[in-house]
Amino acid sequence: MKQAFIALAAAAGILGAGVAQAADAKSAEALMKKNACNACHAVDKKLVGPAYKEVAAKYRGQKDIAPKLVDKVKKGGVGVWGKVPMPPNPNVKDADAKELVDWILTLK
Repeated sequence: MKQAFIALAAAAGILGAGVAQAADAKSAEALMKKNACNACHAVDKKLVGPAYKEVAAKYRGQKDIAPKLVDKVKKGGVGVWGKVPMPPNPNVKDADAKELVDWILTLK
């Protein structure tokens, strides 16, 4: 009985994590559209800028990278991904940029 309960609890945790990831993806997709990020970026393919999965892979495991990437979203940059500049996005709310960056860094 105890093993069945543990298995059921583990399954519920796994399903709950999947639902949370789906909710995060849905929220991130809405933020990407709201802030026009999807004009240059996609989750799994390069458009003008790198795919978000490429960004996640490049920075995976780097401690304290999220605030630097939030700053890059706001101020723009050039050179890390080639010669095409990322324009500054000063109108993106800090909370939106943080939520997007945090979500991007979870992608695999």
